[in-house]
Order: sequence, then structure tokens, then C-alpha cells
Amino acid sequence: CSALWPRVLSSAQACVAMAKGAGKIKRSEDVVTREYTIHLKKLLHGIGFKKRAPRAVKEVKAFAKKMMGTDDVRVDTKLNKFLWSQGIKAVPGRVRVRLARKRNDDEEATDKLYTLCTHVVVERHQYKGLQTVNVDE
Repeated sequence: CSALWPRVLSSAQACVAMAKGAGKIKRSEDVVTREYTIHLKKLLHGIGFKKRAPRAVKEVKAFAKKMMGTDDVRVDTKLNKFLWSQGIKAVPGRVRVRLARKRNDDEEATDKLYTLCTHVVVERHQYKGLQTVNVDE
């Protein structure tokens, strides 16, 4: 308990706060599946035409990494085909994805969990009102 904490807390309060946080359960350890809508138009604004589809795949991976808290993110082939469906420069404006945090079965894998990103088919212009949903498998 040193000078890392702000001066607002006394040193005794800081030690208690750190001790309380130590017993928390990490939610990123659970296996869970959720559906999200990613607004690609916002993420690809200002990106050159010949880099849009490759960047869209990278943005989906970054979104999955942020939401699920795993470094190992795998994009399904159908999602990749959807992102590339209108060519390299005309990427769809939004995409609905199902992010599944799963256990890694490989013994030599460095991470215990990985995230699988799959495409959820939504009719054109029907993204309005869709919320983030927990999916029961």
C-alpha cells in the first residue's frame, strides 16, 4: 500500500480496498454466449477503400476481444464472407454477431478460453431496436 493510490484515501483505507478486491470472481472465466450489433460504418469512417473489408475483420476481432476479455478470437467463415460480400470497399454498415466464449481443449494452448464470432442473419435495414442478448445454449 504505497503512493500508487490517490491521496484522498488514507493508507489503512487503501489496504482494506485492495484486500476486498482480491476475493472477486473473474467474470471472464465463465463460458457465455451473447449477440451484439456492431456498427461498422462508424468504425470504418475515413478508412481508404482498399483497406475497408480487411479493417472490418480486424474491428470485429477487436470488439470481440474487448467484450469477452479473451486474446484468442476466431472469426467464422460465414461472418468473413458476409463482411466481404459487397466487395473490399462496400462493407455492410452493421453486422449482428454471436460471440461465444468457449473453453480451449488443446493441452498446449496458452489461453484457457477463446471467443468464436459467428454471423447472425438479420434482414436488410432491420437492425433497429435490437439489443445485446444473452443466448442460452
